[in-house]
Amino acid sequence: MKAKEIFSKADSLRGTLTPFRTCYDIKYYHLDIKVDINNRFISGSNLFKFEAVENFERLQFDLFDNLSVDCVEYQGRTLSFERSYHAVFVDFPNTIPKGKIDSFKVYYSGTPIAATRAPWDGGFDWKKDSKGKPWVATTCQGLGASVWWPNKDHQSDEVDSMLISVAVPNEVMNVSNGRLVKTEKLDKHYTKYHWKVRNPINNYNVALNIGDYTHIMETYLGEKGPLSVDYYVLKENKNKIKHLQNNTKQTLEAFEYWFGPYPFYEDGYKIVETAHLGMEHQSAIAYGNKFQNGYLGKDGSDTGWGLKWDFIIVHESGHEWFGNNITAKDLADMWIHESFTNYSEALFIDYHYGKEASQAYVNGNRKGILNDKPLQGPYGVNKEGSGDMYLKGGVLHNMIRTMIDDDEKWRSILRGLNSKFYHQTVDYNDILTYLNEESGIDFTKIFEQYVQHKSVPVLEILQRNNGEVFCRWIAEVPDFKMPIHIGKKGQSKTRYEINATFQILPIKVENTEELDVDTFNYYIGVVECR
Repeated sequence: MKAKEIFSKADSLRGTLTPFRTCYDIKYYHLDIKVDINNRFISGSNLFKFEAVENFERLQFDLFDNLSVDCVEYQGRTLSFERSYHAVFVDFPNTIPKGKIDSFKVYYSGTPIAATRAPWDGGFDWKKDSKGKPWVATTCQGLGASVWWPNKDHQSDEVDSMLISVAVPNEVMNVSNGRLVKTEKLDKHYTKYHWKVRNPINNYNVALNIGDYTHIMETYLGEKGPLSVDYYVLKENKNKIKHLQNNTKQTLEAFEYWFGPYPFYEDGYKIVETAHLGMEHQSAIAYGNKFQNGYLGKDGSDTGWGLKWDFIIVHESGHEWFGNNITAKDLADMWIHESFTNYSEALFIDYHYGKEASQAYVNGNRKGILNDKPLQGPYGVNKEGSGDMYLKGGVLHNMIRTMIDDDEKWRSILRGLNSKFYHQTVDYNDILTYLNEESGIDFTKIFEQYVQHKSVPVLEILQRNNGEVFCRWIAEVPDFKMPIHIGKKGQSKTRYEINATFQILPIKVENTEELDVDTFNYYIGVVECR
């Protein structure tokens, strides 16, 4: 028997929505910090503007305990607070009544955790470019934004808008999310850059990108009109910008077709060169794929289709719809972000090279699936599920498309998801319910098996002496059912509704080797024939 995973109090404080978190709804942040690059030290403040959801006297915000909370200021006075692991509990002098709009400011400082494998771990990525100038970025998905700035660090509550003000040495600049609204010369050593985010944004997407950048701007005529597109690359790489421009145009065109308008026209679209490989930082995508097609020049599908486009531009841009526009409430449902975004790669290929090419790409990716644990992680402890959420998740959506068997309906469902859940947080049931209602097909058992269990179903086929064929599914999920296409080899296949009980198919064969089961469009275990 597999040992049960054990979680700590720190995990629960980070991942659970307690009354100290649900009592307030964050409306606006003003993050205002100075980055001392030489000493790898940050200092500054964050203003929390909130609406009281319930009457309360105490709330929780989050900041990693290696950073100092210098003080919490409220209405001209300093508030008392307690720290427990990475959680900070603030006591107010009076009850904050339900419905009140109020604010407090947290002053903090310290040496943030340095990322050692950005973007797969979190913190500050302290690097230098080839000229020896500072090249710094933040990454914190999974670990949490509170690794470097104080906030209500739970994905269920996205701030409605924010201002990001960052002071950096004059030899470099800072690029963050949203639009640059002001540049402020502080003294002979530092300049402050003010970036305004007008759309809701989840905490882990808030980013700093500090470097000796050159800026190129253009306009893309999209579904909602002109969209500003900005590229920030190191000055030494300005002659490589054409690669980004070509891939960006193709990506936006394909994804607006499949998913609907880019979700953040008000904040624009940016690509910012980083020393790490990349991240879906909303409206400021981190890019480190070295101006080449594929994933650092490789195609994980081994089909050749993955070498016709820049993986990081396509994948991280796909997250603007799935992950940034539609955000999982709990990290356990990170599979929502990564499964749809992995599948977006295939849809990019579909749009530009055709459906047959996209299907080949999806199936080529299967060899990387481990089936080691469920795609969905445990709730309330800030823990994601299996890394299979990428490849297996993409295969799952390709199966859903096959079962719906109507590409225009499938496209309307994908666009509908981004419309219905526009700038919202969702969970497993939200996605499943929408797919069931809009498709007219009950995918409940399918999602339960493929998302909440680690194994894939096995199709068992029996043949009687008279040639009759019987089928059933063997799966972890009780009463599992899923349609699949079966036929005789060399003939067209027919869709049959198969469940966990043996049922006869209107097919007669002399032996089961004459059967052709569609394992190209369906990801299942070994077909057991007897």
